[in-house]
Amino acid sequence: MLIRRRPDIQPSEITPREVYRQRRDLMRAGLAGAAWLAAPAAFSAKLATVPGPYKLDESPTRLKDVTSYNNYYEFGTGKYDPEENAKALKTRPWSVAVEGLCAKPKVFGIEELLKLAPLEERTYRMRCVEGWSMVIPWVGFPISALLKQVQPLGSAKYVEFVTLEDPKVMPGLRVPVLDWPYVEGLRLDEANHPLSILAVGLYGEELLPQNGAPIRLVVPWKYGFKSAKSIVKIRLVEQMPKTAWNVAAPQEYGFYSNVNPNVDHPRWSQATERRIGELTKRKTLMFNGYANEVASLYTGMDLKKLY
Repeated sequence: MLIRRRPDIQPSEITPREVYRQRRDLMRAGLAGAAWLAAPAAFSAKLATVPGPYKLDESPTRLKDVTSYNNYYEFGTGKYDPEENAKALKTRPWSVAVEGLCAKPKVFGIEELLKLAPLEERTYRMRCVEGWSMVIPWVGFPISALLKQVQPLGSAKYVEFVTLEDPKVMPGLRVPVLDWPYVEGLRLDEANHPLSILAVGLYGEELLPQNGAPIRLVVPWKYGFKSAKSIVKIRLVEQMPKTAWNVAAPQEYGFYSNVNPNVDHPRWSQATERRIGELTKRKTLMFNGYANEVASLYTGMDLKKLY
């Protein structure tokens, strides 16, 4: 299959239109944190949640930006395409098949998944490879809670995540930017790490389609493209999965894709980032600020080669 190179990001995508419009107000206020105070987007249902173990002393990105400025290529390559084009996505009924190297493979309905474990509120930093970032209050549960249900075999070394491929509602599938469906993967120990979650909501409400409804992967110490959206299948496998961006451009997108300010993307520096809603750049933190929690997963690895 012909794989087309991802188009270079445009300056207008680095700084959203909303931010340009808000700058004057932000300067008057003298506080960039005020940017998240905005009218909420419409959600389908409120979720019953419990406080999660991970919180940040940082202001969340405003809800409007989280739900309107997205990477979701199945609905278009522009940052504002998913909000418009994903409206046709139906998230009920929905099921996720968990299969492969496990003792108890099973197909889970979304309602069952919502009751699998307490839904926790977890606020995570999220870093995009293009150089922008957000702080998002997710709602979800640890991946380990799901894997425990299917009992991985000793031969299982990786977890593969396969997302929805539906040309009827996903106009982006007509463009061969990637080899569809979108596939991502983690090592089994990464998937079982307490920080790794399957998210079903944000800001206390169910996910909207443009954010990966009804269930998506969230791994906060990795670049955002690792967090596969609208998952329909999870497979336990022995060999490293062939992931979408790594297949399309292996020289640019490694399997691990840990946030690392010392390893630049060929087209973008990773040393700094611009938080959506803020006017100035900030330094990017190793493992996106989660080094204390996850650095031990990569002891002895050369993270410049295994990027």
